[in-house]
Amino acid sequence: MRSTSASSGRHWDGSRRATRRPRPLQVAGTSPSRLLRAGHSGRCRQCGHRIDFYQRADQRPIALHHTELAATQVPEACRWHLSSGIAYPHGDGSPWCRIPHAVLCPRRTPLCRTGPHLETLRRQLAVRTRRLTDTGAFTPTPASTQAPDSDSAPDAGSSARPVVQLLLCRYLAQHVVDDIRCVAQTRHRHRCTHPVLAPTAPGGTWRLLPTGPHRGQLTLPDGLMAVYDLGHLPYSEQLRWRAQRCPQHAAAPGAADLALAEWQPFDPLLHTAHIHTRLPHPPGRQAKGQ
Repeated sequence: MRSTSASSGRHWDGSRRATRRPRPLQVAGTSPSRLLRAGHSGRCRQCGHRIDFYQRADQRPIALHHTELAATQVPEACRWHLSSGIAYPHGDGSPWCRIPHAVLCPRRTPLCRTGPHLETLRRQLAVRTRRLTDTGAFTPTPASTQAPDSDSAPDAGSSARPVVQLLLCRYLAQHVVDDIRCVAQTRHRHRCTHPVLAPTAPGGTWRLLPTGPHRGQLTLPDGLMAVYDLGHLPYSEQLRWRAQRCPQHAAAPGAADLALAEWQPFDPLLHTAHIHTRLPHPPGRQAKGQ
């Protein structure tokens, strides 16, 4: 009797094993989004179902349902389409469209008027959520503790989220400055562990700047807020921070992203809880020569 090892390329009955070589993921150089398809997916923290994250034209993320739906079954206000990895509202003229997960999430109130087909999908998702909860495979996050923007970003922030100014705009970071991590993919197909604030690169400066208005926002009472200012850095460095990449991956434009950049446009009316009138103590590392 001849023994067949697992490395012989054949099964115990002598039939040939089907070998599949892993196909590397690549991003087209002309694509406006550098995010790999593997970095799009996530799980809703309220219902436990799969959601796909995409960037909108204004670079804000949005969570979409992972499958396409017939455009005739989705209200026009809830239709989205994808182009080169970017999500755009309304349809693109095709018979299919994408829909925000918030419309179908069984633990949330729909954002638009739903028809019979969407209500059937919501009931199906509700049954699956109940099964996951009953088996202990999923623990939903209470709605009272859910962050307002948690459906739009993979990671939830905390009260220590700083306001960062770069490229003449202000953004709300998801983590403290020292913990902002590079989103690029390494050669081992893992997310880079290096911080964006590299020891060998210039950093920003904590300043007390007026709260607003910015980019047509409503005028607020005069006041100062702590802002991590990167406006004095070279344009290339500000682009690196906006792309959320470490210096090594910023010099390698061919490397794809394994996660979305976690910047959120800062609005002083919506993000009042993150406005601080005092500089952090200690203020952290500043740019060289500051």
